[in-house]
Amino acid sequence: MKRTSFFLSTLCALALSAQAALASNMPFITIASTTSTANSGLFDSILPKFTKDSGIEVRVIAVGTGQAIRLARKGDADVLFVHHRPSEDKFVKDGFGEKRYDIMYNDFVIVGPKDDPANIKACSSPTDALAAIKEKGLPFASRGDDSGTNKRELAIWKSAGVERQNLVGSWYRSTGSGMGATLNIAAGMNAYALSDRGTWISFKNKADLEVLCEGNRSLFNPYGAIVVSEKKFSHIKTKNAQMFIDWLISEKGQKLISAFRVNGQQLFQPNAK
Repeated sequence: MKRTSFFLSTLCALALSAQAALASNMPFITIASTTSTANSGLFDSILPKFTKDSGIEVRVIAVGTGQAIRLARKGDADVLFVHHRPSEDKFVKDGFGEKRYDIMYNDFVIVGPKDDPANIKACSSPTDALAAIKEKGLPFASRGDDSGTNKRELAIWKSAGVERQNLVGSWYRSTGSGMGATLNIAAGMNAYALSDRGTWISFKNKADLEVLCEGNRSLFNPYGAIVVSEKKFSHIKTKNAQMFIDWLISEKGQKLISAFRVNGQQLFQPNAK
């Protein structure tokens, strides 16, 4: 069912991109990116500025990291912009991209009900926090969509001695959805969840949820961008794609990322080298 949903959503996104191409003579590139970069409002803020500077339109297919990588591996995007370093490195190693560029970072947070029945507030270890949630059988909402956030969540569960196949039962809700939808479900269930900070800050329906665990090294969340290899797919718009990445890592691009705020809070820290 999830694969069918992904297939249909991808077809819709590509169809819309094709329709837009017919309606405009402006050159464009397509980015396969995460939902967090789109849902946070970052792209809405900075992409028009890149278009103004370059004359190149940027069209975004916002899906989970796993789905974004699959799109890029099929040549359905010019740029991959995601946040799961092991998968990004493998993408380059397998020849689908020449180089990964550091763009920015934020972090993950564990959110949950204010009364915190798992007693994880101000935790020093996300691993211990998830272990306590499972031990007490308290509700946990997971994206379950092979996104960068979902991959990080599964890694933390594994460090807590819980394998993926054991994440079952009425306490564990795998939504198969993006971060915003998963947080909505968590708010409705009064459940715990792992979220990237950017989406959490932008999320309006927090209900009785608050950040309970943050700041641990294992919650660090870097974002990288890669031009899809022209050697794999001759139609890739390499020059324009590289112009976009060069703009992101330029002083101007990095300042715009740093200046982006929601409710007065900075969502991403630039870290191009």
